[in-house]
Amino acid sequence: MFRLYKGFKELLASSATASVPSTAAKFYAAAAAKSASPKVAQKTPKKPTASKPKTKKPAALRSETRPTGISKVTPVSPALGQFLGAQQASRTEAVKQIWFYIKSQNLQNPNNRKEIFCDEKLKTIFNGKEKVGFLEIGKMLTPHFVKTT
Repeated sequence: MFRLYKGFKELLASSATASVPSTAAKFYAAAAAKSASPKVAQKTPKKPTASKPKTKKPAALRSETRPTGISKVTPVSPALGQFLGAQQASRTEAVKQIWFYIKSQNLQNPNNRKEIFCDEKLKTIFNGKEKVGFLEIGKMLTPHFVKTT
């Protein structure tokens, strides 16, 4: 082990004191000369590309779209019509008004906010049930909307 260490020590000492060999110096000098050659200057510069201004297309006139699906106003049952105060309503408006009534009358179960206690007015809509889950409201309203073609 000692001989190996001694050999490394001699190699390190000799490389530190020795100068760069002449062939290596010639190689580096040639590489430096190549990089500064006039070929780089002969390259044609790229033409600046000016972006073309985008032309604005005139906005297409949109005709008013008719509401479809749950936002379509349809006739409602007499019980729901009496609750809403209108004989026609969309499902979204009906649900909004029912939730407004529930919140204003404080009919949600304080322990389980997903549960709604029905008073006499809501019982007429929800088939006389005492309690309704908030996910059931949409299902319970389905028979109150008359299907139209």
